[in-house]
Amino acid sequence: MNILKTEFPGVLIISPRRIKDRRGWFMETFRLELLEKAFGQSLNFCQENQTMSTYGVLRGLHYQLPPYAQSKLVTVLSGEVLDVVVDVREGSLTFGKHTALMLTGENQKKIFIPRGFAHGCICLSETALFSYKVDNYYNKEVEESIAYDDPNLNIDWKVDKKRIIVSGKDKSHPLLKEAKCFKFNDSLYD
Repeated sequence: MNILKTEFPGVLIISPRRIKDRRGWFMETFRLELLEKAFGQSLNFCQENQTMSTYGVLRGLHYQLPPYAQSKLVTVLSGEVLDVVVDVREGSLTFGKHTALMLTGENQKKIFIPRGFAHGCICLSETALFSYKVDNYYNKEVEESIAYDDPNLNIDWKVDKKRIIVSGKDKSHPLLKEAKCFKFNDSLYD
């Protein structure tokens, strides 16, 4: 398993290694000790979620505030998804910046998203099955989001705007400058 650090502290890209033979292949898809070593902190995943989407479905940009902030470990089991992470830690050097990664059933890459980052994704294939682990339970009271089309974020979702499908809830999120965000010095892993 190869773990690559990004310009965003704590955001990690995990590329599993496939061992192929005449029968097919084997792949170790998750190993907590390696992830914790690369991240530098203990993690306790407590819930796993899956979504199925069709082409153009965009979900996000979501996060939860302390004390129910969540880290996520996301992957695509089938299909193709553009996964986007936005730093929502006010005062950080990368606040308001984003990174995007293509996750596919074929490449089996994963992205680890620590607390303090918003997350969104869009389906680029006919359908996609998306899976993610979280280290804190969902809590509607502290759920926050930012507009996927915030012009200051300038995210290229790779789909014509007319073909993007967004829930009513995801259409009404505030711009980043109006959203409740983390403070950079918040202790997010107590």
